[in-house]
This record gives sequence, structure tokens and C-alpha cells, in this order.
Amino acid sequence: MYRKQRGVTAIGWVFLLIPMAIVIYSVIRLVPVYLTYTKVARSMEQMAQEVRAGDSAQSLRFALEKRLDIEGITFPDIKDFTIRRDGPSWVVEIEYEDGAPLLSNVDVTARFNKTVRVGEASE
Repeated sequence: MYRKQRGVTAIGWVFLLIPMAIVIYSVIRLVPVYLTYTKVARSMEQMAQEVRAGDSAQSLRFALEKRLDIEGITFPDIKDFTIRRDGPSWVVEIEYEDGAPLLSNVDVTARFNKTVRVGEASE
């Protein structure tokens, strides 16, 4: 008697699960990279709230360094941040790349850019 087969074969499961496994593994490897970025962004926002536009660039750098130390961030370093004057306010900016190894010589890389203004005139 002839029976109609239904479902996915073992080879079909392999073709379905391998790409899903690679994507899931990539996400697992990138989670710490994005967690570090959120810590950096939070540190910059907190620093912008605790300093004033009248402060010097050195005091901004010191406040940011203190925040990074509290968060336990070793990369990016304080030297990677750009602090510049823009009219009456300060602009603190970071642009960096971070990555994680995926397979032997294959890496995944993420690029981040964050800017905060210190002493922005309230509207």
C-alpha cells in the first residue's frame, strides 16, 4: 500500500539548522560587544549630566574617565574620545570598532559612533 510521506528529512533538517546555528552563534559572540557600547553610551550621558559647559576639557575628560572606571570599561580607552568646543557647549564624541572572533580566522565587527553635547542651551 502506498503511503504519502510528510515532514522534513534528516538532510532537510541539516540544511535548516546549520544557517540558524551560525546566526545564533554570531549573536552570542556580539552580545558582549553591544553591552560594552551601552556602558560607554551610558557613561557619556551621565558625564554630560554632571558637568557644566563652563568646565574645562580636562575636567570633562576626568569625569568621563571616572565614569568609565566605575563601569569597568577598558576598551575604548579615554584617549579614543574626542572633546571639542562647539560655541558655548562641549561636544564629546567616540567612534570606534569592536569585534569578536567567530571561527578560526573569521571575525565579526561592529562600528559604533556616539556624540553627546555638554551645556546645550535649553529650548
